[in-house]
Amino acid sequence: MPIIYHVTTAAEWNAAKQVGAYESPSLKAEGFIHCSQENQVAGVLERYFAGKTNLVKLVIDTDKLTSRFVFEWSPSTEDTFPHVYGMINIDAVVDVVELN
Repeated sequence: MPIIYHVTTAAEWNAAKQVGAYESPSLKAEGFIHCSQENQVAGVLERYFAGKTNLVKLVIDTDKLTSRFVFEWSPSTEDTFPHVYGMINIDAVVDVVELN
C-alpha cells in the first residue's frame, strides 16, 4: 500500500466528497494532480501554501487509485514527485489531516 499525499483546502476537499472524486486545478491546466511523498510535504507547504489557512493533507493509497499515477522528475526542485493523471477517487483517500 504505497502512500502519497496531496495538499488542498478543506473547502476543495468537501466539494470533492459531494461529487465523489477530487480534481485540482492543475489537472485541467497541466494534465495531472501534483502529489508528494511524506518527506516532500513540508517543502510543498513552504513553496506553494505559505500564509494560507484551512489546509488539509490527503493521504492517498495508490493501490486504490482508479487513475494512473507515476513518479516524475521536477527540474525546479531537482526531485521526483508522484503525479496522478486523472481525478482522485474518494475511496483512495484513506485519511485527511488538518494542517492548520
